[in-house]
Amino acid sequence: MRPRAPHTSAALLLLGAALLTACAPGGTGPVTPAAPAAPAAVTDAARLTYPLDGYKPTDEESRGIERAQALLTADCMKRFGFAYRPPEQPRPAGAGTASRYGLTDALTASRYGYAPRGGARPPGKAPAQDLGPAGELALGGPPVEGRIPMSLAESERTDSGRRVNGVKVPVGGCGREGFLRMYAPREGAVDALFVFRLEAEAFSRARQDARVAKAVEQWSRCMAEKGYRTDDPVSPQQDLGLSADAAGGPRAVAAAVQDVACKERTRLVGVWYAAEVGFQERAVEQHAETLTRTRSELDARIRLAAARNG
Repeated sequence: MRPRAPHTSAALLLLGAALLTACAPGGTGPVTPAAPAAPAAVTDAARLTYPLDGYKPTDEESRGIERAQALLTADCMKRFGFAYRPPEQPRPAGAGTASRYGLTDALTASRYGYAPRGGARPPGKAPAQDLGPAGELALGGPPVEGRIPMSLAESERTDSGRRVNGVKVPVGGCGREGFLRMYAPREGAVDALFVFRLEAEAFSRARQDARVAKAVEQWSRCMAEKGYRTDDPVSPQQDLGLSADAAGGPRAVAAAVQDVACKERTRLVGVWYAAEVGFQERAVEQHAETLTRTRSELDARIRLAAARNG
C-alpha cells in the first residue's frame, strides 16, 4: 500500500484559506496563507477531515490493530504455558454528544443535552482472567528498573532477571511484547504518539489564534444573552452547574440547544476548524519525512494485523 497523501475535506473549500501568523508546531517560520473568505457554517463537526488524517488508521483499522495486538500478547503467554484470553474491547454504546469543538449537533442537543454517549450506559468490563501470580508476572513483567526497551529488538536482548516455567520474562511482560511487536518491531520506529502530539499542538495553537478567540468571545456573549455564563465551548457543563446526573435533564437540554445555536450563529466551529487545518498543514510540511515513515510503518502494522487476525 502506498502512503496516502494528506487530504482536506470539501468543507474546507467553503471555509477558505486560513490566515495564520503564529509559529507552527516545531518550527520558527510564520504561516502566511492567503486571507480567508468568511467561514461557512459547520453543522456536522463529526464529518470534518484534517490533513493529518492520512497518517492515522481508520476506526476499523484501529480495531483490527487492537485485536491483533491482544492476540500477539496471547501468543507470548503460550510460551509460559498460559491460555491467556484477551479482554473484549466493546464499542462505546450510544452516539457521542461532543466533537473536538464541543457539542455541535442540534438534534443530539435537543434529545440528550450533554449526556455522554447519547445517554447510554457505558459497556461493562468483563471480569479479569485469574492467571495467578506466575501468570500475572508473565503478563506484566517484574518491576522495571532503569530504561525500558523501546523496540522488540532491544527487548529481546534485554534480561528482566525473571523467569516463569523456565522461560525468560520480557521486560514489561507479554503485554509490552505484544505492543512492541505491533508498534516497534525494529529500532528507530516512529513514536506511536507522534501524530497525536502534532494534532494536540495544532488544536491548542488554533484555540489560541486571535480569530478563534474572538469567535469564542462572541459565542460566550451569545450564551450570556440567555443567562448561561461560560467561556468554555468544549465542556461548559461545569460552568453551567450541570452534574453528570443532570447532564441529560431538561435544564441541560435547554442549555445544549442554546450552545449549538450560538455556535451556528457565531460560526465558531468553522473558524476554529479553518485555523486548526492551517496549523496541521504547516505541521505536515515541517514533518514530511517523519510522517512518510509514519505512514509506511502504519501500512506495515495494518498488514500484520490482517495476517494475525486471519
